[in-house]
Amino acid sequence: MQKRMKLVWIGLAATMLAAPCFAQNPEVKPGTRAAYFRLDFTVKELENGKLVNTRNYSTSASTSDNRNCSIRTGEKIPTQTEKGATYLDIGVNIDCNTLKLVDNQLSLFVTADISGVVPDPATKGAPVIRQNRWSATVLIPLKKAVTIFSSDGATTKTQMQLELTATPIP
Repeated sequence: MQKRMKLVWIGLAATMLAAPCFAQNPEVKPGTRAAYFRLDFTVKELENGKLVNTRNYSTSASTSDNRNCSIRTGEKIPTQTEKGATYLDIGVNIDCNTLKLVDNQLSLFVTADISGVVPDPATKGAPVIRQNRWSATVLIPLKKAVTIFSSDGATTKTQMQLELTATPIP
């Protein structure tokens, strides 16, 4: 019985000593540390070159894994169709992944979908959905706001911009 207990304790000690070896993330190379960042996105709406609206969204992300970081905010807007009421998803969706630190800059893949409802006199009261979609790999300097996407309105003199600031988290 005592011999068996000694074997149990030896096995338990060996398991506890070996556990940290199994907990390592295979994405992080030995000797490198994961870097963590706060990502601050700013959506700017301009009309005739003048700033008319600004909205801010923040999240955190890491270079240690290939997981996505996502921001989702918006409303479901009811619309009437021939078949009845349906709902449109309106708002801001931002996804980013594949973060890599390159020299003193951050490389990441960003996908953004920004939509809104605006009244349009030409449609006699029916709202118009404005939508901007972008996706690209971007390289931005740290701690500096950079416009990563910009689009002119298709039928108006408006412009939508998406700005990103990446700040290291100590």
